[in-house]
Amino acid sequence: MKYEIILFDVDDTLFDFKKAESYALHNTFTQFGLPQGATEYKASYDEINSVLWREAEEGHITSVQLRVERFKRLFTFHDLDFNPDAFSAAYLRYLGEGTFLMDGAVELCDMLSDCRLAIITNGIKEVQTSRIQLSPLRDVFEQIIISEEVGCQKPQAGIFDYAFTKLDISDKSKVLMVGDSLTSDIQGGNKYGMDTCWFNPAGKTNASGIQPTYEIKSLMELSNRVLSKRPILNRTSAEI
Repeated sequence: MKYEIILFDVDDTLFDFKKAESYALHNTFTQFGLPQGATEYKASYDEINSVLWREAEEGHITSVQLRVERFKRLFTFHDLDFNPDAFSAAYLRYLGEGTFLMDGAVELCDMLSDCRLAIITNGIKEVQTSRIQLSPLRDVFEQIIISEEVGCQKPQAGIFDYAFTKLDISDKSKVLMVGDSLTSDIQGGNKYGMDTCWFNPAGKTNASGIQPTYEIKSLMELSNRVLSKRPILNRTSAEI
């Protein structure tokens, strides 16, 4: 096998973050007396949250600031009288319970028992640690690298420097970065000199100009096609 070390993203790669997020938002709004809020304000929350995470990837805001700022902006926009700090704390607690896995995640990790597996994730330490430790994947990973601990986000080189040091990696050709985000996982891995695998279960068109080494629609393709050395070519937008 060409790759000895597989670096996995967490959210929407191994773990179903959309389910975890829905669970957390519903329970938090319910706790604060507005059970319909998760549905009513979800679109606004998604827009605000996406903008802030892009700013975090670019180094303009920290995850510590982001965790409260997204709710502060949401409540201001909709004139809601909630304390954003208290709301954020409750939301993160529920989010840490969200151990929903993507299809094939457990099976894939079992099949990769001969590889060194590690996590490299943009996220909040207590949330990511809790979700992994409560899941069937709790004993799978040699290292769990979380951006909040490192002080920088994918695609910044610093988080990969940290991961390579922790894992004692010297040969980038033996490492594969797997994730769902072109702008953080794939761009970060590409710039760092690693091969990359874009997990694209929805078959999204790639108009970003960021080219992964491989593209897969299911996690099992990683084992069955990429790591088994069966050919898998980058597809054009017209083929996706």
